[in-house]
Amino acid sequence: MDKNTIWAIVLSTVVIVASYLLLPRFFPGMRPENMVSQQTENAETNDVEELSLENEESTLVAEENKVMETAADEAVIDEETITVETDKIQVVLTNRGGDIISYKLKEHKDTFTNDFVQLSDNVSDLNRTLSLSFGPIGDNKKIVNELFEVEKISDYSYMFKKKLNVNGKEVILGKQYEFMPGEYLFKLDVKLYAPDGKGLDIDGVAYSIRTSPQIGPHFNAKRDRYENRQFLTYNGNKSKRTILGTGQFKRNDKESVWSAIASKYFIELVIPTDSSKTSGTYYSTQIEVNDYANAQAFTERKSFTGSEVQDTYYMYFGPRDGNELKRYNIKENNGWGFSGYKITDALQSSGWLNWLEAILKFCLEILHKVIKNWGVCIIVLTFLLKLALFPLSKKQSLGTLKMQELQPKMQALQEKYKGDQQKLQIETSKLYKEAGYNPASGCLPMLFQFLILFAMYNLFNNYFEFRGAMFIPHWIPDLSTGDSVFTFSKDIPVISRFLGNDIRLLPVIYVCTQLLSGKITQYGQAGGQNQASMKFMMYGMPLIFFFIFYNAPSGLLLYWLTSNILQIFQQLIINKMMKDKKAEMAGGTTQKKLPPKAKRK
Repeated sequence: MDKNTIWAIVLSTVVIVASYLLLPRFFPGMRPENMVSQQTENAETNDVEELSLENEESTLVAEENKVMETAADEAVIDEETITVETDKIQVVLTNRGGDIISYKLKEHKDTFTNDFVQLSDNVSDLNRTLSLSFGPIGDNKKIVNELFEVEKISDYSYMFKKKLNVNGKEVILGKQYEFMPGEYLFKLDVKLYAPDGKGLDIDGVAYSIRTSPQIGPHFNAKRDRYENRQFLTYNGNKSKRTILGTGQFKRNDKESVWSAIASKYFIELVIPTDSSKTSGTYYSTQIEVNDYANAQAFTERKSFTGSEVQDTYYMYFGPRDGNELKRYNIKENNGWGFSGYKITDALQSSGWLNWLEAILKFCLEILHKVIKNWGVCIIVLTFLLKLALFPLSKKQSLGTLKMQELQPKMQALQEKYKGDQQKLQIETSKLYKEAGYNPASGCLPMLFQFLILFAMYNLFNNYFEFRGAMFIPHWIPDLSTGDSVFTFSKDIPVISRFLGNDIRLLPVIYVCTQLLSGKITQYGQAGGQNQASMKFMMYGMPLIFFFIFYNAPSGLLLYWLTSNILQIFQQLIINKMMKDKKAEMAGGTTQKKLPPKAKRK
């Protein structure tokens, strides 16, 4: 053996020994015998790692749901999230399904979390915001759960692409999101390509798209007694609203231009640019995570023929506020140039009293330009309303005196025409006319007060500006919810079920002022059957309302409380006027009974 060969063997031995002794010390896991096998196993281990990120339930669903399978020749894709942020929203997208997993409103705070309002609530591995399902939604709500390729179009636009096997058929799915600064409205394009040119038809449906599993902020039914979830549709002429219960799954068979899921203050609208391609809408309030029910809308897309199709959806995920929604009725008022879908029909309204609600809202907003506290604005507006209605209230009260004066004549007519109701009505009308008394005049103030009360109820229960508006720190920090002086940490049997866990002061003060107002109003009035019914109205109804409206928004109770206090002072003034009027009437009667002075002589 020559010298060079010996040196080669020695050096080779040193290299091999070093690789076994030194490499593991400085580079763990890099043993020479593992290097080759590790490279060949990379693809398999990556797949295992991706699957391990899913919980056992997701794995079982993936095994059971064979409708969608990743094409075998697809490259391995890592799971990732993308955050898109504008001045209005902060959105987190995932390439798993190309869905939204977080959608926060940067201009609106959640008072319970002290964070931005999270609109994508109740998101889980099996149900995400704007997920797609192939075929009819029915009982098959299984979402596309594959990892998509991601392409960045711009800072506000991303494309997600994936080749899928759907019922043994190759389909390429693309989802492109586009957001815009200054807008709650964003655009989603769904693109489908069928290489065989035969389109996609699963029982007449290609796919369905959905809103968030639940619309945030987190809905606590025990705490938010005046909150609810609504399913809305608009058919081009009028909107329909359905207040949702729990554990429901229903189809809306009627045509709709758009559909939505809404809470009292926020809404998620799904607006296809061509509604003729949709086959139906659904809503679901089924429980999927713990004991928290969903509130989710689904839109089905009809089957298509040919090689490819692109569907465009505009999504409005934001405040259910007229100032925001009305921008999208006129294309010049928004960055998208969007119009023609009348999405202001998604606003909460009081029906035929909309006109009165609009007037009251306008007056409130004018006051708020001068007075920067919404609670004080409510008090001032209530005072102005009482002042405007005072002449009618005065006329109503004085009318009762006129009625008392006519009672003897009325009783005489009733006795005279006991068997002839038609003649009695004629003579009674003559009597009223001669006395200058209009019985309807006593109803007008009450009618106006009821109209204002109904309009105020809807306004104060749904007016977006009251959300988070503070009146008195630590007592009434939010006019859109009930006040609270103490909260029990645990449920109290029976009481918590009907009243909740908060001790509230406003309802107690309201009842006290209402009872006092009733006492003063009835003072000096005539007795009899009418007084008995008035006693129930003045004493019984406030006690009933105490339980019904215990959890009412503090803005509404503040209006009632202020109205009661003003009513007390108003009634004291009217009672003084009635007392003087009675004295005047009594004096006039006495003068009539006295003989003339000339006859006394």
